[in-house]
Amino acid sequence: MKFARSSTALGIIGALLLTACGGGTQVTNRPSQAGTQSSAPSTPTPATSAPATVQPPGGDGVLRVAMSSPGEAQIRVWDDVAVQFEAAHPGVNVEINYQEDDLYSTIGLPNLLSGRNAPDIYFEWTGARLANRYAEGSAADISAAVQSGPLTGLFEDATFGPATVDGKIVMVPYSADVTNVLWYNTQLFADNNVQPPTTWEELLAVCDTLSDAGIIPISSGNKDLWAAGNWLAHLVSRVVGEQSYDAVLSGTGKFSTPEWEQAVGYIVDLKEHNCVNESVNAVDDTAGAQLFFQGEAAMHAIGSWLVSWAIDEAPDLEFDFVNLPAMPDGSAGNQDSTIGVATGFVVNGKSAHIELATEFLALLNNDENIQQLIVAEVTPLAKSASEGVEIDTRSARLGEMLADAPAIVLPPDTGYDLEMADAFYTALAAVLGGQQTPAEALAEVDQKLGR
Repeated sequence: MKFARSSTALGIIGALLLTACGGGTQVTNRPSQAGTQSSAPSTPTPATSAPATVQPPGGDGVLRVAMSSPGEAQIRVWDDVAVQFEAAHPGVNVEINYQEDDLYSTIGLPNLLSGRNAPDIYFEWTGARLANRYAEGSAADISAAVQSGPLTGLFEDATFGPATVDGKIVMVPYSADVTNVLWYNTQLFADNNVQPPTTWEELLAVCDTLSDAGIIPISSGNKDLWAAGNWLAHLVSRVVGEQSYDAVLSGTGKFSTPEWEQAVGYIVDLKEHNCVNESVNAVDDTAGAQLFFQGEAAMHAIGSWLVSWAIDEAPDLEFDFVNLPAMPDGSAGNQDSTIGVATGFVVNGKSAHIELATEFLALLNNDENIQQLIVAEVTPLAKSASEGVEIDTRSARLGEMLADAPAIVLPPDTGYDLEMADAFYTALAAVLGGQQTPAEALAEVDQKLGR
C-alpha cells in the first residue's frame, strides 16, 4: 500500500497549538569522517541548491547534528545523508550525535546546547519546547531559507504552522507520529480465540482470557514514566474530555477533581484484571518491548516507531494495532481521538554554520532521501513523501489515522510543561502499581505543582 501524505494531520496539530519538552546522554555517534560509507542508499546525491564549501567560516569544519536515537533503519539513512553532504562540501565533516531517547528529551539536549561543542542542528518537538528554544536564542529564524533559499518548495506552506514562533519559521518539519496505539500479536490472539478490543469492557475481558492462559496481556516498561504514562494520559483524555485535559495540563484548574479521579480510576481496572506485567514500573521501554517481541506478551502500548523497531528486532513477528478502546462514561471525550505529535529539526541560533545547516536539511529532504526515510518507516512531512515508495501497511494506516483524527491529544511530556508532566506521570505510575488510590495520587500532583 502506498502512503499518501496529507497535510490534514498537521493542520489539526497546529490548531491545537502543540507544546513540548526535552534531554539525554550519548549512546552512539557518527564519527566526523568524510568518505565513510553507510549501508543506506549507495550513490551520494548532493542537494542542487547547496554550493561547494571548503570550510565553514568561523568554525572548525564540523557540522554537528544531535537527535534522540531513531533506530537502526533511520540511522542508516542519516549516516548516508552525512556522506552525501561531505562529498558535496569538501572540507566539511558531519558529526551526528545519537542519544538515548529518554535522556535526550530531559537533560541531554539542554546539556548539549549549553556545552562547548553545541549542535548546529538538533531534533525537537513543536510547541512550548520550540518556543522556549527560540526565546533562549537556540532556534534560528530560517524564514529566508524557506522562502527563497535551499528549503524553498520542499514543504507545503501549512506544514510550517507548528514550526513558526512569533511569525518566524524556526524549525524544519520532519514527521508527524501517532505516539500510542495498542499493538497486538495476531498469532497469540488467534491461538487464544480473542479479538482486538474496541471497548474498555472488551479489553478487560481479553486481559482475563490471556492472563488465565499464562500470557502477559499488555507489556509496558514504565521505569522512565512516559511509556505507560503516554497511553494512560490518552485514556484520561477520553473520559474528562479534550478541553479539560488541555486546560488542566496547561495549568488551568486542578487534577484533584471528581471527573479526573473517575478517569484515573479506570487504571485500577488494569491492575485488578492483571492486564500489565508486574514489572511495569521497574523496567524501561526497551525491556517492555522485548516482552512483546519475544511472544511473552500479547499486546504492547506504544507509538508508531514500533514498526521499524520490530522489523529490525523481531522480523518474524506478526502484529497489528487498534487505537485505544472506547471508554465507559466517555461522553466528554472523543472516543476516536488519536494521541500524536509533530517533530522537526532546529538550526541553532548560536551556530556559526546557519547557512550550511539549512543546506544540510535541504539535502535531507530531497526526493531521494525522503523516499529512503519512508522505507525506514518515517512519516515525513516533505511534499515528495506522497510519491514513489510503498511502505509497511501498518505505518500507512497510522498516518491515515492521524490525518483523519477528529481530535488529536498531545502527550503530557512533549505537549506541556515537563515539571507538570513528570508529576502527572508519577501519579499514573503510582495508581498502575497499586501504591496510591486515584484520589491520593492526583492530590499529590496538585501539591507538587502548588495548585
